[in-house]
Amino acid sequence: MLKQMMIVAVLGVAGCGGQPDRLAFTPAASTLQLQPLVRSAMVRSVSLPSYAAADEISVQAAGGLISADRSVLWADDPQRALTLAIATTLGSITNADVGPEPWPFIGLPDVAIDIRVTQMIAAADGTFQLAGQYFVGGDGIDFRNTAHRFDIRQPMADQSLGSISAAQSAAILTLTEDIARRIAR
Repeated sequence: MLKQMMIVAVLGVAGCGGQPDRLAFTPAASTLQLQPLVRSAMVRSVSLPSYAAADEISVQAAGGLISADRSVLWADDPQRALTLAIATTLGSITNADVGPEPWPFIGLPDVAIDIRVTQMIAAADGTFQLAGQYFVGGDGIDFRNTAHRFDIRQPMADQSLGSISAAQSAAILTLTEDIARRIAR
């Protein structure tokens, strides 16, 4: 009987702890339409700093300290969500066959796009900052291999979750449109 009461007590305590809320990353739509130089492109899994790859939504304080509120999490793995959003948007802009890594089609893509983010944060200065470097590589014959740096700062109305999410979406769209211009005429 005591054992049953302990199990019920443990289950009761476990049931009291609510699950954190989740915030979906909603990609911003592009109106850009470009003619691609390639028929296909693969977006490798986006490389993120550890704080940006975590489920928690990170915010930078005035002293530079990065903290996260564990009561609200991203609805999807940030690396996966960004990779899929960039691939989908690139495909919409260029009308090329664009897919995430691993490459979902038979044969190899004309180019691979490798994005390495060094900074992705709701900064203390009121901007959402997205910085890093991306590489567009082909086989070296049909498409010249190139490397490009990016430093995007998107203003936020405040540091509310809605402002952070909207600014992040706008920054990712800016990056995606820049990449699209590199693989288009």
